Amino acid sequence: MKKSLLALAFTSASIIGVPVLAQDSTSTTSAAPAGGNYLPSQPVGSGNWFIGANVGRTNGGDNGGFGSGNGSGFNFFKGEKGRRTGYGVLGGYRWKAGQDLGLGLEAGYADLGNYRVKNVFNSQDVNQRSTTNALRGWLLGVNGRINLLPQWYISAHGGYFRANDNGNNYNNSIGQDLGLTSGGRPGRGSWYGGVGTGWDITEQVSLGVNYDYFHANAGKIKNTATGEVTQGLKRSTGIVSLSGEYRF
Repeated sequence: MKKSLLALAFTSASIIGVPVLAQDSTSTTSAAPAGGNYLPSQPVGSGNWFIGANVGRTNGGDNGGFGSGNGSGFNFFKGEKGRRTGYGVLGGYRWKAGQDLGLGLEAGYADLGNYRVKNVFNSQDVNQRSTTNALRGWLLGVNGRINLLPQWYISAHGGYFRANDNGNNYNNSIGQDLGLTSGGRPGRGSWYGGVGTGWDITEQVSLGVNYDYFHANAGKIKNTATGEVTQGLKRSTGIVSLSGEYRF
């Protein structure tokens, strides 16, 4: 009798335990594993908010390139052809889409020349934003990173760029009003894109080098005397910069 009761108890416990073990096994195997080269401590499907910034030198021309058109050779530090110092800030959210891949959304602001390094060393009063015609604006887009090694990454991003059109009068060199105005909505919406590479110092902090291209024009220009409207000058600008990012 005792043997029969023991057998019945063992059998009942086994029947109850099988579904529980099966459930534990299913939940373990269905959970996304950590590892890989991109944020290896995090499982696939997890995500992080991030903030980033960059500063560098622009091409200053309208073709996005960095070469010299006057045959004098290339000088990255010289203000040749209007080359200036630009910067940008970004924030967003990125998901771990694969063991080595991160994909995300971003928003930010880029200023491609209104900051002038030489003014830092000028003891006299200066107008830091005197070069108001430099391209700048808000951006909204997508981004991605592939980690070829646990710390080395290649990145790309791109999207919509809302450029400034200055909304001001165009003046000649002596400040005389030429009667040309630029403003309003036409021609301000365009696009941006860029690539980069860098190193993840930790899973929260990375440093890199980027090339970004911002496509834009000055909107439409109107002659206030005749009413004639023409397309504004193309102001597309490229920038090579050092960048940093913090993930949390």
